[in-house]
Amino acid sequence: MSTARQHKIVLDESELPTRWYNVLHDLPTPPPPYLHPGTGQPVTPDDLTPLFPMALIAQEMSAEQYVDIPEEVLDVYKLWRPSPLYRAYNLERALGTPARIYYKYEGVSPAGSHKPNTSVPQAFYNKAEGITRLTTETGAGQWGTSLAFACAQYGLECEVWQVRTSYDGKPYRKMMIETFGGTIHPSPSELTAAGRAILAEHPDSPGSLGIAISEAVEVAAQDPNAHYALGSVLNHVLLHQTIVGEETLLQLAKVGETADVVIACTGGGSNFGGLAFPFLREKLAGRMSPVIRGAEPASCPSLTQGVYAYDFGDTAGMTPLMKMHTLGHDFMPDPIHAGGLRYHGMSPLVSHIYESGLMEAVAMTQTDCFAAGVLFSRTEGILPAPESTHALAEVVAEARRCAESGEAKVIVVGLSGHGHLDLPAYAAYLAGGMQDRTYADHEVQESVREALTKLPAIPS
Repeated sequence: MSTARQHKIVLDESELPTRWYNVLHDLPTPPPPYLHPGTGQPVTPDDLTPLFPMALIAQEMSAEQYVDIPEEVLDVYKLWRPSPLYRAYNLERALGTPARIYYKYEGVSPAGSHKPNTSVPQAFYNKAEGITRLTTETGAGQWGTSLAFACAQYGLECEVWQVRTSYDGKPYRKMMIETFGGTIHPSPSELTAAGRAILAEHPDSPGSLGIAISEAVEVAAQDPNAHYALGSVLNHVLLHQTIVGEETLLQLAKVGETADVVIACTGGGSNFGGLAFPFLREKLAGRMSPVIRGAEPASCPSLTQGVYAYDFGDTAGMTPLMKMHTLGHDFMPDPIHAGGLRYHGMSPLVSHIYESGLMEAVAMTQTDCFAAGVLFSRTEGILPAPESTHALAEVVAEARRCAESGEAKVIVVGLSGHGHLDLPAYAAYLAGGMQDRTYADHEVQESVREALTKLPAIPS
């Protein structure tokens, strides 16, 4: 390890990775295929063309190890990439730990999170295919903001359905999306059949990512000039995010470090996969052996308490069936402040990796998460997004375990974004008004069983 006290480890623009990494190439076994909900057969490229351009469909189904990043995408990436890696000296001192903590900070992007790493290429590939409008959902608003920014770069219209509880609680996200040129609606809305059906049954519904996905997919499917863009879950989205982990490996090498533990928050899987997959490649090749760990909300515990089964990715049942860790497609998560993690399922790719024993998962209560976020703010000077605080809470726990054992582990964490537009959440925590919600295993099992009985028959 270098003895220099280096807080910020940077890469030159010339060192920006020029390829995305596809973890599918290196997995011991491939994940189960997506299934067509009508036929029960594996989805074909033609099945996906109403929603995605062929370039993204090819990436979704490819097992090539690397995909070249188009020059036009790299040019936009260079507005903020490479992003910095920091050594958290002040946090280490506050925790009294021998661990060395590094955080990869994605809050430097125009949208304030990791999401533009995929929104930019998605907008680029859609523009190249002649699409003029993209629809999407968003939870906390980071993805909607990112897609609006990306659409502005390529002259596309952007229409966003934001989960109602976040739409009401985070008005500045709406303003930012509109400033970038996007149009935004609260979900569930009266604009779609899916939204109207939910409101008819639950007029005060707080919404969910599953509902918002249904609305965005419904609108895109009805417009030949429109496509749908997804900010997490699917293989091509996680592929684009791997630029984060590739940069992190280069930055750690600059200071002679190798990760012992890699931690990232998990909701749909894009932030986790983006940081972790390049490290998993190195682990599978025998070049390093880090523990790779996802941190999810205890109130939406798809990995730690969900069932590994085929399920819809949305509430209305419009998507292909995907084998993933799920809480049931009609599960209504508690309206926690980490809106980006309120998703009933986990990326099929991340789920498969978890089932294969290649990663660990922990569930965190939001009071513990915000305690970690406040500690991080006061020591490192960055206000983390509520989603990121889940990873930070596990970092704090791991660092304290190191303090007890005397182990000087190298802990690497993904700081997926800043929380500048999430201050009401911090205010609720500081005022002592934050509530935790957890589920007994039997509650989750009942929810999943009920949802899965509504699925079409799946061939064995």
